[in-house]
Amino acid sequence: MKIAFIGLGAMGRPIASNLLRSGHQLRVFDTNPAACASLADEGAVRAHSPADAVADVTTVFTCLPGPPEVEDTALREDGLLGALSAGSVWFDLTTNAPEGIRTLHRRCAERGIVLMDAPVSGGPSGAASKKLAFWVGGDREVYHRFEPLLRQMADSPRYVGEISSGNVVKLVHNSASFAAQLLFAEAFTLGVKSGVDPLVLFDALRDGTTGRSRTFDRLREQFLPGIYDPAAFKLRLACKDMHLALDLAKLANVPMRMTELAARDMEEAIRRGWSERDARIAMTLQEERADVSVKVDVGRLEQVPR
Repeated sequence: MKIAFIGLGAMGRPIASNLLRSGHQLRVFDTNPAACASLADEGAVRAHSPADAVADVTTVFTCLPGPPEVEDTALREDGLLGALSAGSVWFDLTTNAPEGIRTLHRRCAERGIVLMDAPVSGGPSGAASKKLAFWVGGDREVYHRFEPLLRQMADSPRYVGEISSGNVVKLVHNSASFAAQLLFAEAFTLGVKSGVDPLVLFDALRDGTTGRSRTFDRLREQFLPGIYDPAAFKLRLACKDMHLALDLAKLANVPMRMTELAARDMEEAIRRGWSERDARIAMTLQEERADVSVKVDVGRLEQVPR
């Protein structure tokens, strides 16, 4: 297949290289000439602009740093919108702003171009090994038609909904991931400053309830079905433990800002009369603040592989 690939950075270059190894003909463009040269050594054809990259090509991938670069690639004088023919399919692998991708989708549709947002997760090593997640939003039929091609770049492509859904999933994933890192930083500074060797602490925590399970998998136990009775761990006991940890942090002079926020939500949940219910019921306070219900029907939840 003839494919245009634009954006040959830390993620784009190994993904494009995998397409070449799969036997596809690639026309590549990047603002860094050296990046194009390295792919040309593998058999790609160097293009001089986004428009040049899509000459005689109806399938294009972009993998760019962010929204400004995607907009420039699309709208510049020698950009994609003026060069792609009707019926072309464009997968944007960039982590982008959902509203921006919806606006660009509308402009593409006016020209008969199909835009799919497909941000990736897995890092440069995953891009090289194909151990990547592609979260794809847009036309479902187009996704299924191109799924075999996507699987030549990633072991875990997934259709997640209408246009921009891919970027919603990516932003939710990254915000949860980076916030969790801050929580781990709090926990480890508390443990180490209180006298436990960091490697001993790391190894011990992996044997705990949370350490033995994948973080997101635990959401199916109470939060996703919205079932907090009977309690696996009562809220009053969890809140007691949080305050013991905060007392320890005060003695050790370790700031615990995110843990304090979690403890305050637990206290609010107790004031609601939920002290004997499962500790995770405190998560429902965020649903109230956001004015949305996350609850999933148990039947649907059971269909998700464990």
